Amino acid sequence: MASLASGADDIRPVPPRPGVSKPEVRLLGRDLTASIVVFLVAMPLCMGIAIASGVPAEKGLITGIIGGIIVGALAGSPLQVSGPAAGLAVIVYELVRDQGLSALGPILVVAGAVQVAAGVFRLGGWFKAISPAVVHGMLAGIGVLIVVGQFHVLFDHRPLPSGLQNLAAAPGRMFGLSATNWQAAEFAFAIALATIAAMLAWEKWRPASMRLLPGALVGVVVGTALAVLIGADVARVQVPDSIVAAIAPPTGNAFMRLLDPSVVAAAVAIAFIASAETLLSAAAVDKMHDGVRTDYNKELRAQGIGNLLCGFAGALPMTGVIVRSSANVQAGAATRLSAILHGVWILGFVAALPFVLTMIPMAALGAILVVTGWRLVSLKHARHLFRDYGMLPVVIWAATLIMVVATDLLTGVLVGIGLTMLELVPHLRRLRLKVLETSEGGAHAITLDGTATFVTLPRLSETLDRVPAGTPVRIDASRLDAVDHTSAEMLRDWFQRRRASGTRIEITGARGRIATLAQANH
Repeated sequence: MASLASGADDIRPVPPRPGVSKPEVRLLGRDLTASIVVFLVAMPLCMGIAIASGVPAEKGLITGIIGGIIVGALAGSPLQVSGPAAGLAVIVYELVRDQGLSALGPILVVAGAVQVAAGVFRLGGWFKAISPAVVHGMLAGIGVLIVVGQFHVLFDHRPLPSGLQNLAAAPGRMFGLSATNWQAAEFAFAIALATIAAMLAWEKWRPASMRLLPGALVGVVVGTALAVLIGADVARVQVPDSIVAAIAPPTGNAFMRLLDPSVVAAAVAIAFIASAETLLSAAAVDKMHDGVRTDYNKELRAQGIGNLLCGFAGALPMTGVIVRSSANVQAGAATRLSAILHGVWILGFVAALPFVLTMIPMAALGAILVVTGWRLVSLKHARHLFRDYGMLPVVIWAATLIMVVATDLLTGVLVGIGLTMLELVPHLRRLRLKVLETSEGGAHAITLDGTATFVTLPRLSETLDRVPAGTPVRIDASRLDAVDHTSAEMLRDWFQRRRASGTRIEITGARGRIATLAQANH
């Protein structure tokens, strides 16, 4: 494993074939190494997210395979990895609980078709207009629901139907443990604690030579080894002997459920949330490397095709996922081949060694999801919003979080978007933004006239992204009246990315937030 984690330079490939250059072989070595790292990260997460969604573990593995092999080949974000996402676990759990597992396939087919249409009609840029406060509030709410739901799995019990019920029942799980009479709950909780301790300890103190070995995998291995060692009679993962047997295409009767408006609404909600999470992840991945930028519309089309296939396979929905994507970048991936190969490795492992998966305790996977959910609740982001943009974005973040936990995911997001509209109130008389482009002495000159809000963000973002790489940029902000926090965050990312690549940016007439951004990014 040390040689795996030490990077592409330690790989000694066979001499290249005629016509294959050394740089191409070096890139292949980097992608091969990264794909194995991503595979090791993805395996426990694919199974854990499936179980958190209330479906068998193999459903998550099928989504991971499709997300790697198919979506990896078609994606508009070359280094992003797609698969089952914790962000959709809550909504899928509720759908399966209320509509049954048979309804999930048709819902994903419709959701995938909506995503493909959104990509074809070039609506990808509009997802960037969703307030970061809403997106991070949604993820924080999802994180809370995952923690309180998977908390019960730590004791070998199933989650209760709602987040509030799970929260209310949590103290009873703890007080119900016995120090003298150990049964399944006590053994499962001990395995879960060992899994969390091993995962966190490895992430904090792992040697540099093995920095790419994921903590989640270490935690699952420790939890599984402990369960085998003590012979604990706890619930374990169940997977079929053949992954093909897990593919369950929806029947004609299942598609009749689409006549129910609530089912169609669920499909649209999954399409919206999956797209928003995917493009948020893609934007984060773009910050991590200097390679090809994300084509948002192409990424939407690829995700739509992936969800269509997941629907026809009876699997989980997918999104672009930041944990696996960041592992991919950090492991040195150079092209989309890494994401494709990680799907191949999942398929090969499930096909050849399914019996290994049946040794894993459910409590160990629940422990991994508890840590994952806790990390989604980012108070750091709320502090950043308050420090840079004031109280209103924090209120939006908190309201979205609370409504996601107290009601449901879609209601929480709609409440957050509704509160975002309040930022438009001071600028109702002048909501338009004129963006003028010219060339001046070898520089790309941009004049901004009006108010930059999330309503005008897609056009502004598209203009900025058209600036050729390496070309000096002059921005005249003297006629820019105001900037909301959604546009300010987009501009911050653009400034950082361009200046990191060596591009010279000159801003004149900057006031307020734009002046602060300009100074912060010198």
